[in-house]
Amino acid sequence: MQDTGTLQNHSHDFSGGASRKDNGDFTTDKRVLLLVAMAVVVGTGGALAAWALINLIALVSNAVWLFKISTEPLSFTTVARSPWMVAAPILGGLVIGLMARYGSEKIRGHGIPEAIEAILIGGSRMSPKVAVLKPLSSAISIGSGGPFGAEGPIIMTGGAIGSLFAQLFHLSAAERKTLLVAGAASGMTAIFGTPIAAVMLAVELLLFEWKPRSFIPVVVAACVSIIWRPMLISSGALFPAHFEMALSWWSILFAVGLGIISGLQSGLLTTLLYRIEDAFEKLPIHWMWWPALGGLVVGLGGLVEPRALGVGYDIIADLLHSRISAGAVLAILLVKAGIWLVALSSGTSGGVLAPLLILGGALGWLVGLVLPGDPGFWALLGMAAMMGGTMRAPLTGTFFAVELTGDMNALVPLLAATVAAYAVTVLLLRRSILTEKIARRGQHITREYGIDPFELTRAADIMMSKVDTMPATIRLSEALAQMTERPDAHRFYPVVESDGRLVGMISRADALRWQNRPELGEQSLYDMISDSSIPVVHAEDTVGRVADVMIQADTGRVPVVEAQTGRLVGLITRKDLLRLRSAGNRAELERGAYLRSRS
Repeated sequence: MQDTGTLQNHSHDFSGGASRKDNGDFTTDKRVLLLVAMAVVVGTGGALAAWALINLIALVSNAVWLFKISTEPLSFTTVARSPWMVAAPILGGLVIGLMARYGSEKIRGHGIPEAIEAILIGGSRMSPKVAVLKPLSSAISIGSGGPFGAEGPIIMTGGAIGSLFAQLFHLSAAERKTLLVAGAASGMTAIFGTPIAAVMLAVELLLFEWKPRSFIPVVVAACVSIIWRPMLISSGALFPAHFEMALSWWSILFAVGLGIISGLQSGLLTTLLYRIEDAFEKLPIHWMWWPALGGLVVGLGGLVEPRALGVGYDIIADLLHSRISAGAVLAILLVKAGIWLVALSSGTSGGVLAPLLILGGALGWLVGLVLPGDPGFWALLGMAAMMGGTMRAPLTGTFFAVELTGDMNALVPLLAATVAAYAVTVLLLRRSILTEKIARRGQHITREYGIDPFELTRAADIMMSKVDTMPATIRLSEALAQMTERPDAHRFYPVVESDGRLVGMISRADALRWQNRPELGEQSLYDMISDSSIPVVHAEDTVGRVADVMIQADTGRVPVVEAQTGRLVGLITRKDLLRLRSAGNRAELERGAYLRSRS
């Protein structure tokens, strides 16, 4: 008897390695150290990519609007209204359409859904073409006036860097995923200076797991990126702010109320986005021309409110410090929402995070005019709530707002507002702005994490203890008669010795094959099957291990034996695994008031 999941005379391991019962709380092994070393390289690559993207956006922006070569950030307050304000976004959209059609369709959209698709469908493999074309197309889109941010493109670009680096080595799809997400987190960290929020974004949106194997390398990459950031971009919080708010218990209720309003705003924008995208799908022209049409709307919106164009980081700063009028905030809110919805629906290239911050912050600032305290404080809560509700990532939204401003005092109201918005959008909409597009392509995504019941349940809990067996000493002819002539015969029988030790399994297929060989009739079952290997499990093994053994042995039944003696103690079938799944569903759906029933 061997403790490797197989009863056999010639060695063959059906268990796939060490028994699950030998593992601790986590399945991570020493290969995580290799991934950590790789994450250092990927984190550096993500930071450098963020630096390149920021400078590329500034370069294109200055060239398009001021006709000069410079990498200084451009504020659209310095851009005068003119026919060029309409023409530039149209030309930028045309260039992006050409790049998408003749380069790669992966550059269309805001980047995060494409990264999710690469993880779930593409084995975490991205092409070098995406790593080059995505930041270039985003720079053209944003630089020509597109109302987008750099975070979606850098998540896609950083992810591509991590994926390409991983593809140089012999790694599994799970390990490639870890480095892809590490690259995405490092890019976001470098852009915004928010390593904790970047890690939370990885956990809530991209990893689809929470394991040390992936969590540790992602954190390492984010930390490496934040180390590089002062040398490449800047140091400190991106929008430093501190709010002297005397918060009491009722202020949390105001935060929750603002979160509910932001959740409704998020649901409305998400619904409108896909309604407009459906309208583009009905146009009788090739999708290559759609970004140019979106550019037309962007340009017309720029004539109404020029500050609605571009990334708009200066607007975020003005909202937080209340250096803006109510009329300007209302105009930016309406125009930014309109041009962002149309431009993003057209399939151009750009991120959603900065626009969400502006739209949520603008509404929060306006609501804050009738609430106690600084409107900038309520703008911050609106930003976090809008981000957390729209992306269905409440912890990311909360920590993102704290790291953007450096104000820890706002943590509790931020959490209240963000979770309230999250609750509203989860109840109102089946999918988020990030997953709806993937779902429309036929890929269903679940965003809920839970412990696998197969890993919490032992084989002893689901096995059949009373098992019909055949003695190893029985003649083959008698065994065949039992299996083929009795109406209550099973398809499989464990074969045991007199002391209960398992010898093997006999199936009805074996019986039918041996029926045509009468010369074997006087032999014992032991003689026929003792040389056959058979997968086994032990009562203390997890059901997850049982399932692994079934899959690797391509069998629907696994005997359960004592580890030391090899004595048969039970049998597990595929139906038993399904019953466990059914029990989990009942725990979710069946409700009862037990204390009330007792009384």
